[in-house]
Amino acid sequence: MKCDSVLFDLDGTLWDTTAALAEVWQTVLLDEPDARRTLTREDMAGVMGMTSTELMRTLFPSLSAERGRELFDKLCIAEDDYLREHGGILYAGLEDTLKALSQRFPLAIISNCGPEYIPTFFEAHGLQKYFSDWECIGRTGLSKGENIRLVAERSGFKAPVYVGDTAMDRAAAESAGVPFIFAAYGFGNVEGCPKVDMPAGLLELLEL
Repeated sequence: MKCDSVLFDLDGTLWDTTAALAEVWQTVLLDEPDARRTLTREDMAGVMGMTSTELMRTLFPSLSAERGRELFDKLCIAEDDYLREHGGILYAGLEDTLKALSQRFPLAIISNCGPEYIPTFFEAHGLQKYFSDWECIGRTGLSKGENIRLVAERSGFKAPVYVGDTAMDRAAAESAGVPFIFAAYGFGNVEGCPKVDMPAGLLELLEL
């Protein structure tokens, strides 16, 4: 596959934070009587890739949209604090893959997350040196497809590819007119497109 840049989703593509988020969110919810519930890793995996509105509606259907936004902001502060110190689980061979890719292509991250989540990923694992740009709905208010286009335009990418792990990621790439590569080791199931079973598979697929 030919390209001039590689754009990545974050959760389910570069790292897995589901177990940590379930634990951290559970602690926060102890002080939120209207949202108190048991959360599991599977619960968190099931909402990865959603926008904050979709996520809160799925996990807390009884809350109003305004209350959902308020609670989500509180949950994000707690998760960012935790992940900044402890990090998440990086997929096997990730840093070696990013290092090799970055020697050939500029790399970027586009995710449906809050504004501090990607910087937290960078800070926790020291991986910012491999990326030239990043963007998220929490900073721009734009959809993932729009953010893919935004990053490509401002960075001058003419032939980017987008790597993600869900059907939502594929739809975002298609809306941006960008080829999609399925990270089959993540949380979703996508048929009929190029895929990799581990991050290092990108090196072969992109002919490095």
